[in-house]
Amino acid sequence: MTPPRNLPRAAGAGGETEVDIALLLEGTFPYVSGGVSSWVNQIIRAFPEIRFAVVFLGSRAEDYGNIKYALPDNVVHFETHYLYDFAAPDRKPAPRRADACAFAQAAALHDGFAGNPDDGAALAAFRAVAGELLPGGKLPLADFLHSEEAWEAISERYRAHCTDPSFVDYFWTARIMHAPLWTLARVAHELVPARAYHSVSTGYAGFLGALLHQTTKRPLILSEHGIYTKERKIDLFKSEWIRDNRNVFQRDPTELSYFRQMWIRFFEWIGRFCYDAADPIIALYENNRLRQIADGARAERTFNVPNGISLARFAPLRALRPPPPAGPPPVLCLIGRVVPIKDVKTFIRAMRRVLNRMPDAEGWIAGPEDEDPGYAEECRNLAESLGVAHSVKFLGFQKVEELLPKIGLTVLSSISEALPLVVLEGYAAGVPAISTDVGSCRQLIEGLGDEDRALGRAGAVVNIADPQALADAAVALLSDPAAWRAASAAGVARVERYYTDDLMFAHYRRVYENALAAEDA
Repeated sequence: MTPPRNLPRAAGAGGETEVDIALLLEGTFPYVSGGVSSWVNQIIRAFPEIRFAVVFLGSRAEDYGNIKYALPDNVVHFETHYLYDFAAPDRKPAPRRADACAFAQAAALHDGFAGNPDDGAALAAFRAVAGELLPGGKLPLADFLHSEEAWEAISERYRAHCTDPSFVDYFWTARIMHAPLWTLARVAHELVPARAYHSVSTGYAGFLGALLHQTTKRPLILSEHGIYTKERKIDLFKSEWIRDNRNVFQRDPTELSYFRQMWIRFFEWIGRFCYDAADPIIALYENNRLRQIADGARAERTFNVPNGISLARFAPLRALRPPPPAGPPPVLCLIGRVVPIKDVKTFIRAMRRVLNRMPDAEGWIAGPEDEDPGYAEECRNLAESLGVAHSVKFLGFQKVEELLPKIGLTVLSSISEALPLVVLEGYAAGVPAISTDVGSCRQLIEGLGDEDRALGRAGAVVNIADPQALADAAVALLSDPAAWRAASAAGVARVERYYTDDLMFAHYRRVYENALAAEDA
């Protein structure tokens, strides 16, 4: 599927250019497959009467291939922007004079980042500085890149705050961190008008949404599947590209490197900017809603809308499974991207232990490998080194409907999840789940509240990075047909009662109706 990177602007009823909802999407639909992308596709197709614009924000063009999802007919405007495509200048830029007061304001804002995150004055300053990034503002990108004032501001911040000895690394970190904000400001200035905006994360998409709300006064809806700031912290803790130039005498093992702290504070503050602008703020489950409040969201604006799946699509798959008394297929299937956050290596290590007790078992890894090819190669090498390559199969992207009738368990070994659709899809098809204790997975498997828990356990929950526990739980279910059938029945009952797409669509219909009515008022 290779449509144009941008669709033409949509004409409104009176000849003006306008859409109903502009979806602001970072690193997801339509170029990246996965749970969030599937959810976006569901939402767009559920409301054919709503005219959507889709704004895709990515890193660099070479990081993405063709689109993975066909754009529905009600996507009447589509545009793609890459935040880290920094073109080299044709010639050496001339030094510039910039607005000294504007840079002083931005510098004071950065000093405030290190202070109280609940400081209302700092947030007001953030809003003011963000507005100056727009075309025609007092902080144009050229001034940030080439002015003496920018050099002085960066140098002063380095001298005042940085504990890393490398000024060069500090300089380029500051540039790379902030430059995408001007791209987003330009997108906000040029984007087709919309009656409301809907961001599916904080981060860069949330910054764009907050800036659009600030400049147009039109509603901003925020839906978070995972908590963006938390996930970026996990990425930053694991990142090897962030330098730490302190020598052995300068390092304190209890402290993060300064550059990691810079990135964390940056994402915390653009997250607060989005939370301040968005209403409503939607989480998938209660723990994430509480995390949003802790990160700066106003409690009265928050509520939960869990994911839902199509029973009509998945329930018929139950009939394709072998009937009792046949036991479940000894196949454990991890459906997801082959990336570190899914901790595929723990799944492979667990398969070694499963195979020691069930030699005919298989482990299927069904998901794209192109997002982090290096990690995918490490996983293949691990399977070889553990002697399980004959039983652990890398299938690439697969249609989930074709997988579910052939497997005995869905498995999530992730270190972070929200409310994974693949667990619900498995339940609807009669497949229990084994999952790490992340996100809402315990709620999905064991139930939430007395009525839900009375339905029974739909699998098992294990600790993160514990291949032995994962293997024990899998073998216990696969080797006991009665226990497996009980878990299967619990999953079917739970998804049919609490997690259908009809329930989810009803919630979002009200959200969209309220946003569009507010804009019309």
